[in-house]
Amino acid sequence: MDTKTKSARSKSTPKRKATPAKPAAKKTRNVYYFGDGKADGAGSMKPLLGGKGANLAEMTRIGLPVPPGFTITTEVCTYFSENKRAYPKGLEAEVEAALAKVEKSVNKKLGDKQRPLLLSVRSGARDSMPGMMDTILNLGMNDTVVEIVANATDNPRFAWDSYRRFLQMYGDVVMGVQKRAGEDHDPFESVIEHIKDKRYGNHNFPDVQLSVDDLKAMVQRFKDLIKDRTGKSFPQDPRAQLWGSISAVFGSWNNDRAV
Repeated sequence: MDTKTKSARSKSTPKRKATPAKPAAKKTRNVYYFGDGKADGAGSMKPLLGGKGANLAEMTRIGLPVPPGFTITTEVCTYFSENKRAYPKGLEAEVEAALAKVEKSVNKKLGDKQRPLLLSVRSGARDSMPGMMDTILNLGMNDTVVEIVANATDNPRFAWDSYRRFLQMYGDVVMGVQKRAGEDHDPFESVIEHIKDKRYGNHNFPDVQLSVDDLKAMVQRFKDLIKDRTGKSFPQDPRAQLWGSISAVFGSWNNDRAV
């Protein structure tokens, strides 16, 4: 009985060989950081990082004093264009991780009430296209940060001038406040000329001679203009500003100038 049992076991179906597990698919990187002498990208990566992003990475690698930043790839731009302005999964986390590196490098934080970080959002392509796509400077400015910058620099005119310029760029590029059919001038420029004419009797009054009060009035008028034209308020949240700017710069790839 015992022998038969052993015999039955010896004739059992042989075990199948395990199929080797397929290697996990490599995760697509969407964001490339550069700063502190190190860069995720390189000068040879223009098709992926654009000329600007690749050159910034290369300059960082060779030791030039490049301020820290990060580049979102051209593949994300393609995805954005082909998927109804949606972003690939995981992009937000990658951007937040890269932003945290920038903040650590400069010891400032976006939206911080002690040491606020200001950013620029710039377009790029494999080939140089000057003036064809959009740029936004001084991102992170709002009603609170402008006062912090004024106090930190002891230069309120600089702070308020930076804020009004950011509002003009953001209102134009991100929120679409632009010249309408039948209008002779850019709406923001019309506001500037109106303030100059009302206060100085000369719409060609030099910008460099505008006072802090003039610039404060301009900021308020710009915010009112944005609200009137779009039905939306200018976003005070710097992260909302950041994502609005990223979307707008990607969208500028298909604007009339770039096409």
